[in-house]
Amino acid sequence: MDVDGVLTDGQIVWIPMPDGSFAEPKAFDVTDGGGIVMCRKAGIRTAIVSNRQSPAIRHRAEELLIDHVYLGIKDKREALKDLLGKTGVAPEHVCYVGDDLVDLGVMARVGFPVAVANAHPEVKSRAAYVTSASGGRGAIREVVELIVKAQGKWEEILRGFTG
Repeated sequence: MDVDGVLTDGQIVWIPMPDGSFAEPKAFDVTDGGGIVMCRKAGIRTAIVSNRQSPAIRHRAEELLIDHVYLGIKDKREALKDLLGKTGVAPEHVCYVGDDLVDLGVMARVGFPVAVANAHPEVKSRAAYVTSASGGRGAIREVVELIVKAQGKWEEILRGFTG
């Protein structure tokens, strides 16, 4: 999945620091985090691919135990190629969630390309599924639940919460 516009609402906020640098806070939806935890419980590996380098993104990825993290990536197709090589997963078994034109190259190469509700119209038109939720507002959770249910793992996930 992409990060800005998918795991976040896409806003970039820079806060000037006393040393002249800038902090870049990010807001992540807790339900999306819950969806990523569900992935792990269902045996689904996760990856993020972002054009940006951000300590906040790295920290969130570590916190959620995201399997593969690609930050500062200019050509997301290269990250996909590397990921497929590392995992041995066929591209037709990959879901990718994006929101903007930079995501189209990956979306064209995976089996289940997804756009968030507030994605660019061109991205939506090339997606197999468009979420009801906007990026940074539960879109990832929506996609995870859809996949887990399609794989017949939903009841198993629920049992983990209900005992």
